[in-house]
Amino acid sequence: MEPVYIIGAGAIGKVLAVCLSNDGKKVVLLRGSVDDGETHRENIRVTLSSQEIIEAEVTIDTLGNYRSLEGLVALCNKSYGNAALADALRHKIGHSPIILLQNGLGVEQPFMDFPAVYRCVLFVTSQPVSATKLNFKPVAISPVGRIRGGDESSLSHIASILNTPYFGFRAERDILPVIWKKAIVNSVFNSVCPLLDTDNGIFHRNPQALQIAESLVAECLGVAGEQGVNLNLAEVMSSLLLISRSSDGQFISTLQDIRNHRPTEIGTLNLAIAGMAATEQAIIQTRLLGQLTLLKSQL
Repeated sequence: MEPVYIIGAGAIGKVLAVCLSNDGKKVVLLRGSVDDGETHRENIRVTLSSQEIIEAEVTIDTLGNYRSLEGLVALCNKSYGNAALADALRHKIGHSPIILLQNGLGVEQPFMDFPAVYRCVLFVTSQPVSATKLNFKPVAISPVGRIRGGDESSLSHIASILNTPYFGFRAERDILPVIWKKAIVNSVFNSVCPLLDTDNGIFHRNPQALQIAESLVAECLGVAGEQGVNLNLAEVMSSLLLISRSSDGQFISTLQDIRNHRPTEIGTLNLAIAGMAATEQAIIQTRLLGQLTLLKSQL
């Protein structure tokens, strides 16, 4: 069985490692930002939305300890580190496919000279309780699509490798509209929630917050249309509300990053969408909330 190398020992990477291990798959969890360090095993516990607990002893290593990665390489690191990670992987990857389990626009660009690149749009929330304990809530099955190289058969194979009873994946032939839809939804959650210092449930609980969300979504849909991606306002708002209800009480990753004094990924969300707009006025709210979120993260 080919191993799955998960790069990024954060909230998503650790949960994925536990789910795959419980499904009998060989997993190595790699820290992508550290060049050295000893290999060790760590028992990680994940509490699901049903309050069921799953756990696994996972091998944790560093990328610098590997000359090559032969298997599926899943990137669960923060997307602002992609350029440096692409440089580190370029001579290790060989013909192995990589899949980015990252939301946002343009996150795959540093890897476009790699042989086979896939994107996954995550429909889950994961929140650390401690270094080895996490709360995990799947909202829907996460779609996987091709960006470069590969074919329909390889796409189905990768989705089947990642798919487990607790963390579901499926093959998606047309991934671009899904990427845009989730990026727009994330632009709302990752700006409004940190600025209000509140959890994801705010939009289904508070009519004013929901009105702000709808205004932002409408702006972003205009930019998507300019890029040739046509999405429906009601459909995107329905997805936003589903996520809000399903992850009520959970804190979005940008708020977790700000609280822990880490960089955020707002540059691939609000600010990326604003940068594509034909006119400044068309995206003024989305840009402003992105700039405020970035400023808050720097204080």
